[in-house]
Amino acid sequence: MRIIHVIARLNVGGAALSVLELAAGQRALGHDVLVVAGTIPPGEASMEGLAGELGVPYLRAPALTRELSPRRDLHAAALIRRLLRERRPDVLHTHTSKAGATGRIAALVAGKARPAGVVHTFHGHVLSGYFDSRRERVFRLVERALAHATDQVIAVSDQVRNDLLRLHVVPREKITVISYGFDLDRRVAGAAASRSAKRAVLGAGDDDLVIGWAGRLSKIKRPLDLVRTTAQVPGSLLVLAGDGELRPDVEALASSLGIAERVRLLGYIDDLGDWYGAFDAFLLTSANEGAPVVAIEALAAGTPVVATDAGGTRSVVDDGESGYLAAIGDVDTLAGRLRELHGDAALRRRLGATGATRMRERFSTTRMVDETEAVYLRILRR
Repeated sequence: MRIIHVIARLNVGGAALSVLELAAGQRALGHDVLVVAGTIPPGEASMEGLAGELGVPYLRAPALTRELSPRRDLHAAALIRRLLRERRPDVLHTHTSKAGATGRIAALVAGKARPAGVVHTFHGHVLSGYFDSRRERVFRLVERALAHATDQVIAVSDQVRNDLLRLHVVPREKITVISYGFDLDRRVAGAAASRSAKRAVLGAGDDDLVIGWAGRLSKIKRPLDLVRTTAQVPGSLLVLAGDGELRPDVEALASSLGIAERVRLLGYIDDLGDWYGAFDAFLLTSANEGAPVVAIEALAAGTPVVATDAGGTRSVVDDGESGYLAAIGDVDTLAGRLRELHGDAALRRRLGATGATRMRERFSTTRMVDETEAVYLRILRR
């Protein structure tokens, strides 16, 4: 089978990681696979090197950018159409909103070179919570139109599927839920062995509760709630791996609350898998998530997760069993759960052990590859 994947950019994050893991798994099955990805904007870390590590052929498309740009978007669509005519793939599989739009438009205008299968994965969505109501209505209309040009839509969690149905974006018969799959043993292999060294870097003592977080410091992640929560947990250190436009606000709030010395901003790092071992708990305060990969990895490393019940987070964190969930913006409950974990090492170990087992059962690469293959074959046999 010949497959082309298109994604807006291979930046550090769950969408890019899952696409590369999927492509590598498909190549292992003998398929001809190419990943096409756009430009990574300044300030975001790259995952392009992982394509080489996994042996995934990768083509950079400079015109494919996250920002709206009619000229660049037309160039990106033209490039993808040319690839369709040259490579004649059986399946075009797009990922993320911008690549989903340009890729599926390219398929529409490819004529006889339109692949037999056009698939799009929603790794989350920007259809609510990201923009003003007018722009959200426009994006929904675009996605509804594109759904007619799509043979099958994949949602990475039940919650994402439910959002697509609630917003009347995709008909139910066109949606398949396929959870992420990762080589979690490889991703967090160094976590346990790195605990002492990483905590020493932080200056953390044995009695400190080290709270981890990773991602982009942007509005949808509500990073100020991370600081507000930590302020209510005495004896804790908040470690932020990532960067973004709200970093100055995070620093200012930490200073105003008198906890600047308890907040560590690492910026983007290459060895996040090792850092999970340094954390006693992992905290997410997001307003929306598709399926939070950092929570999957943290649990796989045996670190309990305290998170807001946003989007697909419930598909990862089992409340009371591998961590705790709270309402979006409820920093009091989040802080209370962290104080509970601080005072009970046995509870942390129990929740972490449950999470480590369940993540490997729930988010295996083999399952993701097999379920995606089944979608492709169902389309191609019509």
